[in-house]
Amino acid sequence: MVVKRVVLILSVLAISLSGCKEDKKEVEQTEVTFKKEGELTIFKVADSTEIKLDIEIADTDFDIQTGLMYRESLQNNQGMLFVFDDVTERYFYMKNTKIPLDIIYLDANRTMVSFQKNAKPMDETSLPSNVPAKYVLEVNAGLVDAWSLAVGDMVEYH
Repeated sequence: MVVKRVVLILSVLAISLSGCKEDKKEVEQTEVTFKKEGELTIFKVADSTEIKLDIEIADTDFDIQTGLMYRESLQNNQGMLFVFDDVTERYFYMKNTKIPLDIIYLDANRTMVSFQKNAKPMDETSLPSNVPAKYVLEVNAGLVDAWSLAVGDMVEYH
């Protein structure tokens, strides 16, 4: 009797689960596009050159947690600047991020203190700053090297 009940329950469960799979609706992701919220200038200490970027600013909990997730692309003259209230070691990752990025960590004076280059799309591996940081700038992968950025270079934004 107990065996028959277990078999019956398992059969009903299997039918229920298979029915759920067929009823799954595909959710279409709304395209998230760049929205210019400011301008940022990188000042290279080595040769005094300046690099100008349009930026989105992530300074709310939601914006910081979402970052550049779900984006299909980012132009080379665009970036996202994360602004935190405190200065501490930062840990970023690429969950739901479709484009490869360079992550630039900055201290409270907006001086570059470390980099994580060529962060892989959709990878959830932790990408630490390794030193305290207050700001984080994300740009397309390869730009840190293309622009020859170095620890000590500075950033200004408005």
